[in-house]
Amino acid sequence: MRFPTLCAAVLAALLPGAILSGVALAQTAPPAAQPQARPPQAAPQPGSPQQPGTVRGNHGPWSILCDKPAGASVEQCALMQNVIADDRPEVGLSVVVLKTTDRKARILRILAPLGVLLKDGMDLFVDGNNIGRAYFTRCFSEGCYVEVEIDEELMKILRAGKSAVFALRESSDQDRVGIPIELTGFASGYDALP
Repeated sequence: MRFPTLCAAVLAALLPGAILSGVALAQTAPPAAQPQARPPQAAPQPGSPQQPGTVRGNHGPWSILCDKPAGASVEQCALMQNVIADDRPEVGLSVVVLKTTDRKARILRILAPLGVLLKDGMDLFVDGNNIGRAYFTRCFSEGCYVEVEIDEELMKILRAGKSAVFALRESSDQDRVGIPIELTGFASGYDALP
């Protein structure tokens, strides 16, 4: 199995390439705690650059954001949700689901902040069930990425689920931090992706 509202700047960072990563999963123990999450402020911060992209629709806490990446001939759209842990405001995630431009694969891409413990990867729990672990594939100035292909089994789990928790560690001497996301609206949002 693969384990395998919004900020347009994150979209610009997450969309380029849509490279598939064959990241295998391993079973792990559930996170120690599952803190509540709150969505980040949607308004741009003072002094921030103009952000590309257009919100095409909202599906619960998920939004469809579209942009035309540099050098691309067609617009790319993604289903996105950003969350920040209430008790750890420095720990937030951007969760992105997109279809590759050739429409042959579906990608789940999660952006975590710099400073996470890369070797431990990220665990996914849906409605309390351990789905598996994926490993970080690369880091850029905006954060580090886990990127996997969504297979049929994972798509069914995400569509049927009510909530998910992505769990990661910031250091080897700390427990995993669980960042919950809502799955309400995921199915309708995915179905609405062009």
